Amino acid sequence: MQTWREKIHEIIFEADTRAGKVFDVLLLVFILLSLVVVMLDSVIPIHEKHLTELYAIEWFFTIVFSIEYILRIIAVRKPWKYIFSFYGVIDFVSTIPTYLIFIIPGGFHFLQIFRVLRFLRLFKIFKLGRFTTEAKLLGQAMKDSREKIIVFLVAVLCMAMILGSLMYVVEGRANGFTSIPRSIYWAIVTLTTVGFGDISPVTPLGQFVASIIMIMGYGIIAVPTGMVTAGVIKRNNFNNTKSCKSCSKEGHEDDATYCKFCGEHLFDSSKFN
Repeated sequence: MQTWREKIHEIIFEADTRAGKVFDVLLLVFILLSLVVVMLDSVIPIHEKHLTELYAIEWFFTIVFSIEYILRIIAVRKPWKYIFSFYGVIDFVSTIPTYLIFIIPGGFHFLQIFRVLRFLRLFKIFKLGRFTTEAKLLGQAMKDSREKIIVFLVAVLCMAMILGSLMYVVEGRANGFTSIPRSIYWAIVTLTTVGFGDISPVTPLGQFVASIIMIMGYGIIAVPTGMVTAGVIKRNNFNNTKSCKSCSKEGHEDDATYCKFCGEHLFDSSKFN
């Protein structure tokens, strides 16, 4: 028999269970609706006409997210692990602004400054990755490829410095390439295929070099995509949402029975699949 604490953990943290999926979908709906309310409140005519309604809805979502935050703390055996985790901080920061506005005294103009804190609710959008195993898989694949991506970015930066310096010599100050840093900026913009157009080569040689850089840019874009794709394929066999109720960490294998970080027995969600 599960204890009430384990049952809460199963519903809130285990996205593979039926109850967990229902909870995640409902929470996702609340997050998106709260973001819509924040955006509507920024429209002056709507804010002035529906101030009372928006204020009431704001408090409704604040209470919902506060209850969720408290339940998450209760569900884990080591609350501080969750409180100081990435999502724990996001949950706290995105919920506290409404309470701060409520308890801080002063006139309307003084409170209007603190109303900006309400937009910290936008940090709730970071929780969207919690609701799909695909997002977790992609995040883990990017984490596994971080060394390769860092080396790739360093190589691109070196390339931009070399090409930018070359364009500074070819075009010169008269054609807008007034310094090496500005020329490197142009090289980065061109390599990434953004092309703002605030600086452009004029001489035939400069245009030829620019053409080569543009073609290289298309090839460069494909490299990190291949790295992440390889990581996704590698991680495809570890696509689950098992969360340890002791240390709150994830990333366990599909057939894992115990947490690889602390040794705690994991919840078996296979009977729900």
